[in-house]
Amino acid sequence: MNSKIKDVGIQYVPRMSLSKSRNHGRIVSIPDEGCCLDTVQLNRLEQSFRKWAGCSPRADVRMSRQRILIIFLLIRYTGAKLNEVLTLNPFEDIDPELQSVLFRSAGVDTEPGPREVHISETLSREIQAALADPSFSDSLQNLFDVDPGFVRRKFYERAQACEFPKQLGGPEMIRKARAVELMQGNMPLPAVQMMLGHSAPNLTSSYVSFSEEEMQQVVRVFMERESSRKTSARNAFFGKIQAIQRGDIQTRVKLTTISGHSITTVITNDSLELLGLKEGRLITAEIKAPWIILQIGNEEPACSAENRFNGVISRITKGRVNTEYAVHLPDGTELCAVVSTAGSRHLNLNEGDRVWALFNCFAVVLHVD
Repeated sequence: MNSKIKDVGIQYVPRMSLSKSRNHGRIVSIPDEGCCLDTVQLNRLEQSFRKWAGCSPRADVRMSRQRILIIFLLIRYTGAKLNEVLTLNPFEDIDPELQSVLFRSAGVDTEPGPREVHISETLSREIQAALADPSFSDSLQNLFDVDPGFVRRKFYERAQACEFPKQLGGPEMIRKARAVELMQGNMPLPAVQMMLGHSAPNLTSSYVSFSEEEMQQVVRVFMERESSRKTSARNAFFGKIQAIQRGDIQTRVKLTTISGHSITTVITNDSLELLGLKEGRLITAEIKAPWIILQIGNEEPACSAENRFNGVISRITKGRVNTEYAVHLPDGTELCAVVSTAGSRHLNLNEGDRVWALFNCFAVVLHVD
């Protein structure tokens, strides 16, 4: 493992390989090969922790392992640092009503101030059920104040039990893996930065201004969607409505994402009323992969598609009927486009080619969460 790995904050560093099946842009400075666990591997690790936590015949050992499991789950889903989790008071700092965790400063001058991180309803319920168990709550006399070295050893053991290199199972690498996972899921980079406790989100003056409360709402919506998986759409943008132009039958809605992208959609006036849309409201725009058209080149095409994004082909998955293209945008967002395999032969696109991803205003579906 590269000795230069440091948790110095999230930064956008273009990379072309995470594993053979993933070729996304990176947001942390990590080696190309075996840099961190992917979502499937993280889930395998989680199942290993769960099985281990419940398999001892001794009640006191099960209680101790349950505490390590919760520490893992908090790092796994909030991206918190180990010292932040170990200084938690789970009875006071985990709010079941708000479904949030309050991470406080660990007493180090370089640490950021307290921050609130949203967790899914599922995880919140699981933690509260554990804390409501008298035998478990009685075992938390020292709360989560566990020897960090002991915690690391247990993390390494679970990683090795899954046949992963033990370093990839360390708390710092789980944190990094969570950051990459969130970005691969198209959570906006500034929201990821805020969630992980970095004080300077990469918002330039050209980007739309989002308040801290609005950023928290973006994280909340993303976490619940990640937990429930209620939509099949591959491409989702969180944004703020900038303009509404109402016509006789339909309404034109323009929104700006946290990363500064502009998206235009046209919906019926009935939908406008049903969704209760107004300028300044946060909303999710989804575009199904087959609705995205790809055109090679650097120059913006002259066409009628209102929505145009320039990026680089980062992954191509060829099938017998359809071919999937992943288009990596400059801010780290990934768009997925699906075309027929017969049509892909005419496109003749390769990984690394610069393309325009195009879709018209009628291809955008709006969701209010």
